[in-house]
Amino acid sequence: MRHHQLYGGASHRRPGWFNLTKSADRASGAFFSIFGLLLYFYIIPNHIEPVDTGWVYPSTIPNAVAIILVLSGTAVFCKPTRHCARPASEVARAGLFLAVLCFGIWLISKVGFIWAAPGVAVGLMALMGERRGFWLLMGACATPAVIWLLVDVLLDRSLP
Repeated sequence: MRHHQLYGGASHRRPGWFNLTKSADRASGAFFSIFGLLLYFYIIPNHIEPVDTGWVYPSTIPNAVAIILVLSGTAVFCKPTRHCARPASEVARAGLFLAVLCFGIWLISKVGFIWAAPGVAVGLMALMGERRGFWLLMGACATPAVIWLLVDVLLDRSLP
């Protein structure tokens, strides 16, 4: 049965049906705004050590991400979307993506960034649906190389 057959038409929807989505958006928006503020004002200043070498401060990129989190969370809080629940297959695929990402982080901590990052990059790209060999090769070679260049050379920080 369709929704309007069960509840007597579009004007007689269940009370709070659309407000549930809005409240979930507002809750997640508030969470990410508060988390971004916590990152910016407490976690980043207290857990990133200042360095004298390099022309980019180690806290620059984390601070930028924290600001983006605050702005995005505030936008979702102020203007909730009209989205619906995703199919279970998409949620499972996102869970698999997260599992591969966690495995990649574990693998990098065990064998090092240089050895693990290319395989992790190809695995994540394949999960996203990329099948073209050139782009898989670029993801395996160029992405880890750029990350290494930014972190090791530009920021003068060592990778695991």
